[in-house]
Amino acid sequence: MDFNAIKKASMSYEADMTRFLRDLIAIPGESCGEAGVIKRIAEEMEKVGFDRVEIDPMGNVLGYMGGGERLIGYDAHIDTVGLGELSNWKFDPYEGYENETEIGGRGASDQLGGIVSAVYGAKLMKELGLLSEKYRVLVAGTVQEEDCDGLCWQYIINEDKVRPEFVVSTEPTDGGIYRGQRGRMEIRIDVKGISCHGSAPERGDNAIYKMADILQDVRALNENDACGERAVKGLVKMLDEKYNPEWREARFLGRGTVTVSEIFFTSPSRCAVADSCSVSLDRRMTAGESWESCLEEIRALPSVKKYGGDVTVSMYEYSRPSYKGLVYPIECYFPTWVIPEEHKVTKALEEAYKNLYGSGRIGAEETLAMRKARPLTDKWTFSTNGVSIMGRNGIPCIGFGPGAEAQAHAPNEKTWKQDLVTCAAVYAALPTLYCK
Repeated sequence: MDFNAIKKASMSYEADMTRFLRDLIAIPGESCGEAGVIKRIAEEMEKVGFDRVEIDPMGNVLGYMGGGERLIGYDAHIDTVGLGELSNWKFDPYEGYENETEIGGRGASDQLGGIVSAVYGAKLMKELGLLSEKYRVLVAGTVQEEDCDGLCWQYIINEDKVRPEFVVSTEPTDGGIYRGQRGRMEIRIDVKGISCHGSAPERGDNAIYKMADILQDVRALNENDACGERAVKGLVKMLDEKYNPEWREARFLGRGTVTVSEIFFTSPSRCAVADSCSVSLDRRMTAGESWESCLEEIRALPSVKKYGGDVTVSMYEYSRPSYKGLVYPIECYFPTWVIPEEHKVTKALEEAYKNLYGSGRIGAEETLAMRKARPLTDKWTFSTNGVSIMGRNGIPCIGFGPGAEAQAHAPNEKTWKQDLVTCAAVYAALPTLYCK
């Protein structure tokens, strides 16, 4: 391959990619309301020469390029979070802005830039004659990720019957190559009590007091060390080979965490003892942890065991309709995943990047100090559709995408034009190196 020709061709489309991204930013597209964004992506795919473009019953847009035997996927979720407090924005989140190096607006980094680079990466493959009988490419613009990571790919794999050989996640990676992430799950604890008049609380059984005991144990689970005499050993224990056969990858991904995210109660009045209390827990999981183990460790907490049948520990379910009205229920479990350092996919992406841009991260001037301080190959802090692609379905997944993690869900979100160009070039070079 002529890597210089790929870089030059990608740079020549900077203006087109900028225009496309600004068009997408201008269309509100929160989870379950992505119809306008999907339509605009389909238009661009057809314009740049995709061989087939379709929108599935869930609402994902699937664009195919080439006719080879092996299918290589690029995933970009195209829904965004809301705007939050508007006074925190210095510009209109949908009008956005553009200067010589940046593009601003809701979704600029998380992660509309990813679909832009993937669409133009596929265009480069076709234009430069890189497509062959060995492979064809799928660029997927996927929905509802912000609501329920990976749900879209559960549908693509199980209902559309599309299963790529591997998938590149185009979530923002700060100029690096990411080979995994911690998983997460949404846990609920329900505690029963008995109400009575508040003037004589001893006549009742206060569910909030019971929950208070439980929450102290949940906090200990997150904050304690793993000393043998502790009744509640902290989650840090999973970094120790004594407790976790997958401790090496756990150290790479980072320890699991648990925190309370919501609390609810019922009571007949403000003059009565609460007769129920419930909390939601945000549980982040490292390598070696599963939904079963996470539920069991909550059930095994001393205070949970103390209150016995008055406590129920469960996992939430997601069943919100897509913008097309389709309901595809799933439990709120988003597994940890990590692709090995020596995996063929990891090595192929590293080879593509290094042939194009060298051995270190690159980026706009303001990003360089942070990026150069980190290894080229690293991991995400947040969660991605990889929880389904690799976590649930075992399809190898690797990450490389324009923008910055720190911009995700933040006011004044932005990305950098150079990242769009860099990612499109790497996407174009990858399949040929993988299939050689």
